[in-house]
Amino acid sequence: MSVPLFRWDVPGPYDVVFTTRAGGISEGPFASLNLGRRTGDHVERVDENRRRLCAEVGADEDDLTLGYQTHSTAVNRAEAGSRGAPGDGLWTDERGIPMLALGADCALIAMARTNGSEPALAVLHAGWRGLLDGIVESAASILGPGFAAIVGPAIGPCCYEVGEDVARPFRARFGDEIVADRKLDLWTAAEQAARQAGASTVDRVDLCTRCREDLFFSERRTGRPRGTQGVLGLVR
Repeated sequence: MSVPLFRWDVPGPYDVVFTTRAGGISEGPFASLNLGRRTGDHVERVDENRRRLCAEVGADEDDLTLGYQTHSTAVNRAEAGSRGAPGDGLWTDERGIPMLALGADCALIAMARTNGSEPALAVLHAGWRGLLDGIVESAASILGPGFAAIVGPAIGPCCYEVGEDVARPFRARFGDEIVADRKLDLWTAAEQAARQAGASTVDRVDLCTRCREDLFFSERRTGRPRGTQGVLGLVR
């Protein structure tokens, strides 16, 4: 069974895909392509889901690299097969290491070096804390200026209601329009963060994870238990 994916058409030897919730074997609130083990799903089902995802991009599942995400700004160098090092971003300039960042409303971002230097790629999990604290800047400091970026599916400005404690610092950094009727535009905040950090181009998927129950898991929509989608990237 094929795994439906959103693919990023970025110049260079890169494969970057954003997953949906379709194409896996998990059941119930995890149906069907749940990629996160700590959600309470069966380990063997998550393993199969990850295997299917890697197969879609021709990657070796044994080399799949994931971090232990804590809404930090840490962007770690990927090590083939490493699982659970604390951090919310992964990067590599080595070929063939599949990197996976997970989310269920937070922005999933990929950044690729496109300035003529040696290829390098980063994948990020960026919620509001990570964006404000500087996870995009952390990755940009590794890749250098002139990178391309993409903001994947995340909770949209239609649905992301926040309190004044969150709205205030976002307005201060990204302008008053970033919050309207108490709803934060996480897509635009992520785009602006990438541009401010030196991105030459920024693409956006602009699909709301909370609205699109047919496509995505969403913490805001269902709470827990629930599954998790991801962004997978590797250098060819």
